[in-house]
Amino acid sequence: MTENHLDAHRTLDAIWRIESPKLIAGLARMVRDVGVAEDLAQDAFVSALDQWPETGIPRNPGAWLMAIAKRRAIDRFRREDRLERKHDEIARNGALLAAEDVALDALDDDIGDDLLRLIFIACHPLLTVEARVALTLRLLGGLTTAEIARAFLVGEPAIAQRIVRAKRTLREARVPFEVPSRQERTERLSSVLEVIYLIFNEGYSATTGEDVVRPALCEDAMRLGRVVAELVPTEPEVHGLVALMELQASRLKARIGPSGEPILLLDQDRGQWDHLLIGRGLAALARAEKSSKSLGPYALQAAIAACHARARTAAETDWTRIAALYDALAVLLPTPVVHLNRAVAIGMAYGPAAGLELVDALASEPALTAYYLLPSVRGDLLEKLGLPSEARAEFERAASLAHNVPVRNLLLGRAAACARA
Repeated sequence: MTENHLDAHRTLDAIWRIESPKLIAGLARMVRDVGVAEDLAQDAFVSALDQWPETGIPRNPGAWLMAIAKRRAIDRFRREDRLERKHDEIARNGALLAAEDVALDALDDDIGDDLLRLIFIACHPLLTVEARVALTLRLLGGLTTAEIARAFLVGEPAIAQRIVRAKRTLREARVPFEVPSRQERTERLSSVLEVIYLIFNEGYSATTGEDVVRPALCEDAMRLGRVVAELVPTEPEVHGLVALMELQASRLKARIGPSGEPILLLDQDRGQWDHLLIGRGLAALARAEKSSKSLGPYALQAAIAACHARARTAAETDWTRIAALYDALAVLLPTPVVHLNRAVAIGMAYGPAAGLELVDALASEPALTAYYLLPSVRGDLLEKLGLPSEARAEFERAASLAHNVPVRNLLLGRAAACARA
């Protein structure tokens, strides 16, 4: 393969990441089937792989891909002897123009609506959370099955099955390709935001494997969040989620030491924090605060992250405000993990004994039984109270529950330090 061919293929990969969501969204509106739309988009991609290395990349590659995909759709309907039955529907949607007359210099004007429809379909509550994540990364993130599998350290066949089952579920349920009604939108939007934040969290704090963080997943999630924020700009929680991700992502470089070891928040070099992302996160938080009298769960978490971002040193952190924000968050989202984080904030604001009392009250929570952060937090509080022997046992227990290798090593290191105390 010549260098020109390699350059064309690299460029095409980048174009695919950018254009494929819009392409699949536009095609799905026309053919009313996400699986068929993805097949047509990939057919167009294969045509580009064949032609662009020889002819050069067109001025508007997205429009070129859409035109090819539309022609393939017409051919598909002809082969299936359904063109006549589909003709009225196609004409009403303004979808499949005559192949010879397709303009190559612009995509459909309503691509924003198409993307919004696709986001709501990929994150449909009919699907399992795992299926929503995989389908969203595939259709809206432009990731291959292999890339999704690597990102989540899951076998490629398992990811492929999730995607296939998700498409089949949507097709068999005849899920309409439309934006939900106003009444349904809030519930469906919460599913969309949940999926995006799950993707981000797996990138920000990998649950398994050799890496503490997977920045590419964070980037994918932030890009999806920004897309949703542009499509539904009046929804404050969307801006809250964008703010939360931007502010947390600002700390990514500082979270990893020179040997790949995790660096705890209070020990991080704040000079390594990304101030561009901090600025963007604070601006998104301001939009959320301006749009709503009361902050939702994502905006409240963003406000907590903003307290850390505004503190020039760890000692300047306003833990009293963070504790108050966690009080509000625990009312809206009373999950065991939120209560555990609240206990940490209370311990920082009012002393380790106060935090330990709250942590001990969570010991019987079934959801936290195998959660390594519960004994980790308890070990930290015991260490601060001058009880190294008890703290060591908690850190060792936390290490036994951690599946991420660097995190496990960090906890074992803290246990060893307690043994020497």
